[in-house]
Amino acid sequence: MSQAPAADSIAVLGAGSWGTALAVQLAKVNGSTSLWGRDPAALQDMATGRVNRRYLPTAQLPGNLAIEPDLGLAVRRHRTLLVCVPSQAFRTLVAAIAPHLGPTSRVAWASKGFEQATGKLPHEVARELLGPDLALAVLSGPTFAREVAAGLPTALTVAATDATFADDLALRISDQRFRAYTSSDMIGVEVGGAVKNVLAIGAGISDGLGFGANARMALINRGLAEMTRLGVALGARAETFMGLSGMGDLVLTCTDDQSRNRRAGLLIAAGRSGTEAAREIGFVCEGIFAARAVRDVARRSGVDMPICEQVYRILYEGVAPGEAVAALMSRALKPESAG
Repeated sequence: MSQAPAADSIAVLGAGSWGTALAVQLAKVNGSTSLWGRDPAALQDMATGRVNRRYLPTAQLPGNLAIEPDLGLAVRRHRTLLVCVPSQAFRTLVAAIAPHLGPTSRVAWASKGFEQATGKLPHEVARELLGPDLALAVLSGPTFAREVAAGLPTALTVAATDATFADDLALRISDQRFRAYTSSDMIGVEVGGAVKNVLAIGAGISDGLGFGANARMALINRGLAEMTRLGVALGARAETFMGLSGMGDLVLTCTDDQSRNRRAGLLIAAGRSGTEAAREIGFVCEGIFAARAVRDVARRSGVDMPICEQVYRILYEGVAPGEAVAALMSRALKPESAG
């Protein structure tokens, strides 16, 4: 008979930079924490060297953070699972953990983005694969992995339809340097996390073309309006987009060069394609994948998102950045509230 999972234990699934940073934070606060990743050799190196050399070399792994190479064991031994993989890998991993979940298991994720093939948000994918009864939650907000792992002050949002799960997860990750707020608007939190990456590419392109601070702030402000329109159309609350997972995350990723998506935009402005930019950065740039999904979802929903549309055209239709900017600026004048 397998041992029942400890009630307060957490396993982080995904040993990239963000998963590692969250595992470090959870181990500091929560104690009983494990980290699983898909690369056995990298995990072995992390277990012996106590550092994630590829994704987060600046952070020392706490002694109480266990490195677990067996996905099934990681799931069965921990009541709460925190999925931290790129959005395009989310379905595959959730499907893999499903057979190992127990009746008291709880699944959260920090993955951001619409599913490419279906346009579904992560909570929709999770419900499809895990059924209607399991407690689910999402973590999102203005966070860079390196700063979280370094213990610099940070705040984010934990959203769940189950308030008890949201409160408990917020408590287990929070300390004097890390504060988690709770929300019941999973749709709004997820839409903010998906759309902001597309807009960050746009902000990088704008800055890379030398358009200045005025243009950057116009893009952020009008991008926030686009994000909110889409979210409300999908069932979110408008006020969610004024919070950490909306405006907070958007401003962060559009203005700081720790953002991979902003850096991708800078490279695209310098003449690289989206593929070349991602290759040069060396890590997943979620906004490149999200641009297509956001555009498709917006069109199906009848939502006007001109900035995201132009980012899509640059990435997938070969439109020159200058031409895309001209298309945006030549749109018919209208009241600000009209979009």
